[in-house]
Amino acid sequence: MSDAASADVGVLSAHLLSDFEEQLFSRLAAAGHDRLRRRHGAVMAYLDLTGTRASELAERSSTHKQVIGTLVDELEALGYVTRQPDPDDRRAKLIVPTERGRQQIALADALIADIERAYAERVGAKRFAAFKEVLAEIAGHPYIRS
Repeated sequence: MSDAASADVGVLSAHLLSDFEEQLFSRLAAAGHDRLRRRHGAVMAYLDLTGTRASELAERSSTHKQVIGTLVDELEALGYVTRQPDPDDRRAKLIVPTERGRQQIALADALIADIERAYAERVGAKRFAAFKEVLAEIAGHPYIRS
């Protein structure tokens, strides 16, 4: 049995996540988003372009709502998001990406596709597609940006 086969899924997924985030955030930094940190992904990766309530971001990202509030404060100060009244509930606020935030989201989507292409080239397109399918099945239904 190879070393990889004997490693537990937690260790393997942690290494994959670390590699993925390193590639993504170093490329984002090189493109001018150098003040974004990995922790900001708990908001930016789960943010709908039309806006999302903080409670929904917390649920999607499995992050405590108070942490989401702190991250939104940071992202607002950096110019990536704004808080706007929710038209469906005047008591609630939506976290809405600014133009800079929408540009970062589009760039991140393109970079993620490139990173995934490189992974697919490493193991073969069919194996990578099967891996993603199994990973999604194990992890549950993934969030898809609307």
